[in-house]
Amino acid sequence: MKIALLAALGSSLLALPALAQDAEPATETASHEASHGGEKGPDMSLEAMTPEDEVVNVGLAGQDPSNIARYLLASGAGGTSLSPDGETLAMSWDITGEPQLWTFPASGGQPQQLTFGNGITFFSWAPDSETLIYGADNDGNEQESYYRISADGLSEALVLPAVDGGFRAFGDFGADGKTIAFASTERNGEDFDIYTADLSSGETTRLYEGTFGFFAHDMSPDGGKLIVTETVGEDSDNLYLLDIESREMTTLARPDPRANHTGGGFAWLPDSSGFYFSTNEGREFSAITRYDVESGEMTTVKEADYDLGGIDLCGEGGQFMVSTENVDGFETLHIDKDGEAAGLDLSFLPEGQYATSCSMETSKVAIRAGGWRTPGDVYVVDLESGAHTQVFASNYAGLDPDRLIRPESVRMMARDGVELQGLLYLPDDSSRQSDSAPPVIFFVHGGPTGQSVASFDAVVQYHLDRGLAVFEPNVRGSTGFGRTYVTLDDQKKRRDSVRDLIDMLAALEQDGRVDTSRAAVVGGSYGGYMVNAVLALYPEAFDAGASLFGVGNWVTALQIASPGLKASDRIEYGDIREQEWVDYYTENSPVSLADNIEVPVLYSHGVMDPRIDIYETEIMVKTLRENGIEAPYVRIPDEGHGWRKLKNQLYYFRRQAEFLEEQLADTDE
Repeated sequence: MKIALLAALGSSLLALPALAQDAEPATETASHEASHGGEKGPDMSLEAMTPEDEVVNVGLAGQDPSNIARYLLASGAGGTSLSPDGETLAMSWDITGEPQLWTFPASGGQPQQLTFGNGITFFSWAPDSETLIYGADNDGNEQESYYRISADGLSEALVLPAVDGGFRAFGDFGADGKTIAFASTERNGEDFDIYTADLSSGETTRLYEGTFGFFAHDMSPDGGKLIVTETVGEDSDNLYLLDIESREMTTLARPDPRANHTGGGFAWLPDSSGFYFSTNEGREFSAITRYDVESGEMTTVKEADYDLGGIDLCGEGGQFMVSTENVDGFETLHIDKDGEAAGLDLSFLPEGQYATSCSMETSKVAIRAGGWRTPGDVYVVDLESGAHTQVFASNYAGLDPDRLIRPESVRMMARDGVELQGLLYLPDDSSRQSDSAPPVIFFVHGGPTGQSVASFDAVVQYHLDRGLAVFEPNVRGSTGFGRTYVTLDDQKKRRDSVRDLIDMLAALEQDGRVDTSRAAVVGGSYGGYMVNAVLALYPEAFDAGASLFGVGNWVTALQIASPGLKASDRIEYGDIREQEWVDYYTENSPVSLADNIEVPVLYSHGVMDPRIDIYETEIMVKTLRENGIEAPYVRIPDEGHGWRKLKNQLYYFRRQAEFLEEQLADTDE
């Protein structure tokens, strides 16, 4: 099983991408947040704060904003994968300050660190359970090298060096363990093609020449076929099956209107006769579907009133199917045996989000549980007996987990009749600064096709402990609420999603549990764009903003984007090659409306960001400062699209906390 780790995509594209432990691959299949082929680079004459300016002190207990360190130090298992023989667990863990690869016995025991340096971007077990492949880049530039390392860490070899200016997306191991499949732009630096590589020689073979974004996924157990997708929208793709020997590509799905086929993963049957996946083609919510290779037929196996995904086949013959159901950002884990509920008691799992890993060589399944109270616990369950063992526990760095706050799912109506949803966190009585309603911070997820979910967020919990409320809106365009909902912000409807933030603020004012007269808005990546946009379009709604690596000028952002992004951007944003859209975004980009912004905004960006160029932030900083608006700016030299390194998280989030508390202070007290 491949585990992808993208530090930039946070606990749910989440509110703030910087703190993600486990996320989607760094490909261009899921969101606007992906690699581009050109850049403008930082303006070093622009006054900015940088982590190089000071030594970060973790700080002691107390009411100093620097004490956010304790929350940031709380950590858990990131992506976790069980070896095919069921004996060893591999995981990403950032306890050292950067995500590294660790292994430990599936029965429990001391984790052993295998990798060092800048951190890893993904890892995958070889079929023999003795070695793994992992990726590593340079300070977040997402130009990966691939390495093979033994499970004990004693031997390691470079498999594929990084391609200058090129990007890769790992697919899968071949059944023999001697080859891997992946996508790469190495042919022309723009289009993603499908490749295999011989692990002993490092020789690569191009199987398919793509246009825009084609990506490799799971290889059949017999090694003959490879599942391939083509990006056609932020949340949408076409589905293919590639014959590795003949290189013939068979179209499985090219739906109109568009649909998603990748959200739940893929699970091949052991005899390679077909595979399971999750799709919302022809329906509102993703259902578990089976594809039969011989007949070419697709059959719906399981459906619900919510998205189903997270598919794994476990045990001999794949008799157990594991899947998840997403209800308003809270997941339920389902385990079926031979098509019927297995009846296993899973009440021991903490509430939140689940990622599973298993094989057909063993009845064991590893479950990584992450939730609002859980940075990342790992359990191993015997699917035959139902017996379970917790083999890894979250490290709370001295925090009391009983004081962490559970979000409430709230729904409200937009002015045009669309039902909106969000997660509301309210500080408890011990944290409130007064008897009055607390100020509120909106944390806007990225994507735009992301979703705010009930996962652990250190920054959110810190603000709650300081007496501030947090609201995580899922505006129209978010995933998790049906296929129609995702399309409601397309192209010239984008401002409708920005307006949703105002309607949500009004609903919270009517609710009365938060003080909407003291409100700030924060977001990263696409969420950073939303901050810029809402402050420009509705200048009196919020008292302050913090925009992390967001878009300021859609014209330049879309023009610089890679062809893979442009394939999806045409549906989401319009085709920037056409003058109509150049004119539209020239008029409607945040920088064109920035003269309307009246409140202080904290900006930040990583110099190595390959997804949204640092120019997008710096043009906003310059414009606001020229207008006399306070616009402090944090530039981080050794980060890409988000803060992967603990030292930079400590530096930045202290400043964000100080800034927001200052702006939301009750001046009447």
